[in-house]
Amino acid sequence: MGIALADLVDIIGGDLAGDGQRIIRGIAPFDAAGQDDITFAENTKILKRIDDSAAAAVIVPRSLTSPVSANLVYSEFPRLTFARALYWFFPKTRPASGISPRACIGANFQSGRDVSIGPGAVIGDNVAIGDRVWLHPGVTVGDGVRIGDDTEVYPNVAIYANCCIGCRVIIHSGTVIGSDGYGFVPDGERHFKIPQVGIVQIDDDVEIGACNTIDRATFGRTWIKQGVKTDNQVHIGHNVTIGENSLIVAQVGIAGSTSVGKNVTVAGQAGVGGHIEIGDFATIGPQAGVTRSVEAGQVVSGTPEMPHRQWLKVHRIIPRLPDLKKRIEKLEAAVKNLTGTEDTRQNDSR
Repeated sequence: MGIALADLVDIIGGDLAGDGQRIIRGIAPFDAAGQDDITFAENTKILKRIDDSAAAAVIVPRSLTSPVSANLVYSEFPRLTFARALYWFFPKTRPASGISPRACIGANFQSGRDVSIGPGAVIGDNVAIGDRVWLHPGVTVGDGVRIGDDTEVYPNVAIYANCCIGCRVIIHSGTVIGSDGYGFVPDGERHFKIPQVGIVQIDDDVEIGACNTIDRATFGRTWIKQGVKTDNQVHIGHNVTIGENSLIVAQVGIAGSTSVGKNVTVAGQAGVGGHIEIGDFATIGPQAGVTRSVEAGQVVSGTPEMPHRQWLKVHRIIPRLPDLKKRIEKLEAAVKNLTGTEDTRQNDSR
């Protein structure tokens, strides 16, 4: 399989500089690209090495001005253009449409066109799915669930009753949508379970990673808005709202009733407390412990969270604390010898 460079550029975007008739047969990262491959370069270190590359063409930023001998594709966002090229060379394949005879389908099932439902899938009563939905083997869909067009659900996903899934959503294996929120009230020495009667709503163009758990609301909805992308092993508590186009990285936990704004990034292993607000375009650093609301656009790190620049200063001091303690103790002893007074802490303890 091959394609002329000019034709590929018409598909992926960008401005061509070089031989548009050069045939491109593959795609590879910069250091692995061969004479028939297209690759990309975006950081200064790699851009200096373009003339050393064997690639047939290189996608580069428009800011590149130094002359090079390679065929170039100028792009505002080289990595994005490269990703589009990946889709051309590795197109998504799907099985033939149809419902496996080994799937279990409940009553009043409403199905769109060209759906694919794999063996071992279990679909409850009163479920409605849109056109071109792909449910892989072993998927469980509870009663009353709604799934929009072009959504793909990977093996062994469980979607509990009455949850709503939008269009062009991807849900990876092992994820549970709509499990009970963590709600209990003390009853003497025991804990009485609060019924969780809400739903999970996932809007269009969301991708949910593997082994996520997204709890249903106590009342109302847990809401994952349009364009959100979660990594693997993310937990989202009941009645949480995640704003449009936010990124939730691996092993993040977000406690109940928290509101996360749009275009927020929550980095790996961060923990976000309940009943707080994270403003639009905020960034939560890795392993941060967020216990209070974060203003829009703020970058925080550490536990408890603090402005990132302050955290960098604190983080540099922590390894020096044992030495600083010894120095303080020596200074206290020197002051005591000079003044002839007792240690203030000893006086306070009497």
